[in-house]
Amino acid sequence: MADLTDPYARGDIVVRLKDKEWYDLGGGTRFKLLRCNLETGEWVIYVHMQPGATFAPHRHLSDSEYYVTRGELLYDVGSAPEGTYGYEPLGSVHHEARCEVETEMLFFGHGAVVYTGEQGELRFILDSEFLRDVASGSVLADVS
Repeated sequence: MADLTDPYARGDIVVRLKDKEWYDLGGGTRFKLLRCNLETGEWVIYVHMQPGATFAPHRHLSDSEYYVTRGELLYDVGSAPEGTYGYEPLGSVHHEARCEVETEMLFFGHGAVVYTGEQGELRFILDSEFLRDVASGSVLADVS
């Protein structure tokens, strides 16, 4: 029988958040890897942000969706408090996303997100391979 908790599985996946391990994304942000498809590039993570945590400037190379389960996400387009669904289309650019209170969200990435420095230089690409590498411990991340 297949392991239904394997985030890399091509078939059915059934996971409980409480059973998944936290991985550090730096700057007070961590995640649980729920799904990571290396063929399609799609990924699903559960994100936890400490008060004051930020996501650095980034550009979406695919659509993304999120649902805030706790706290409030603040960014260029406004406020996303608990219970908010958000959609970020291909090409969206965000100069900073942050939280002032402890915040958690379910995040669906349909491809890559490019993180840049203050001058627009490439810092790293957050995609399914990057998340796999963070989860394996072979890459250290800092999204702040």
